[in-house]
Amino acid sequence: MRIFRHYENLPDDLKGAAIAIGNFDGVHLGHRGVIGEASRIARAAGIPWGVMTFEPHPRMFFKPDQPSFRITPLRAKSHAIAALDADFMVVLRFDAELAGLSARDFVESVLVGSLGVSHVVCGYDFSFGKGREGDCEFLLHAGKDNGFGLTAVGAIDDPAGEAYSSTRVRTCLQNGDPKGAAALLDRPFEIAGRVNHGDQRGRTIGFPTANIHLDDYLEPRRGVYAVRAAIETTDEPVWINGVANLGIRPTFDKTEPVLEVFVFDFDEDLYDRHLRVQLIDFIRPEQKFDGLDALKSQIAEDCERAKAILALADNT
Repeated sequence: MRIFRHYENLPDDLKGAAIAIGNFDGVHLGHRGVIGEASRIARAAGIPWGVMTFEPHPRMFFKPDQPSFRITPLRAKSHAIAALDADFMVVLRFDAELAGLSARDFVESVLVGSLGVSHVVCGYDFSFGKGREGDCEFLLHAGKDNGFGLTAVGAIDDPAGEAYSSTRVRTCLQNGDPKGAAALLDRPFEIAGRVNHGDQRGRTIGFPTANIHLDDYLEPRRGVYAVRAAIETTDEPVWINGVANLGIRPTFDKTEPVLEVFVFDFDEDLYDRHLRVQLIDFIRPEQKFDGLDALKSQIAEDCERAKAILALADNT
């Protein structure tokens, strides 16, 4: 999948595409219904198709002091969308200039003037333009005036009749229910980032960890998780089982949340490499221990529980 951090000068072979537009935080099954419709329309018409999204998320632009809430920052979002076989993704920088662009100017400058879209697909509640003045009805009329089609996809429900939503995914993660989140995403929730140099205490007790800061990610429930990890490369990921603690490490009086990952049967140097970590299941809440011996004993127990959980997951 080709990724463009601007909308100007898009290659000619990608113009005239069907494009799905939205924030798509999480790329959950509801989002995938919207994105999949763009794919279906494009394949039927024999044209390219892609996804247009915004970075940072508009909420982060308008309310920068709020806690991080993202399910899929850009790197994670690109992985999820690439897995859907999109031809390209256009990432629009959401700044004061874009926020101040009228709905009509957005259509004429971005969708028509630069992308030359053939068809636009969005969710039924999509809004855009200064003051959120643009909506599906606006796009429908703009499409008639400018020669592109519009498909607005309604809410998509799970088997129980409840609509898929990013809010539901966030609630699952904050409640320590990664399996529930995975059911909404149709894949495990993952945290990706550069492995940072830590205190290296894990090495002294036989459990060396790769430490990843959460940065823009929503903070899931603090505690210990059965995980799978993969080094990020251009190849298909190779997932390796492990266990991770997500939290502030109260035993050592730390205050910043960090994901500490211990990968089983792995001895390569991970420092400064990008690691993708899938949260498979919650094992226990984070806790403070009286000393290193108690911590070491609990980690060994956590490893055995994680191995059992992951072995069961591999066979289902």
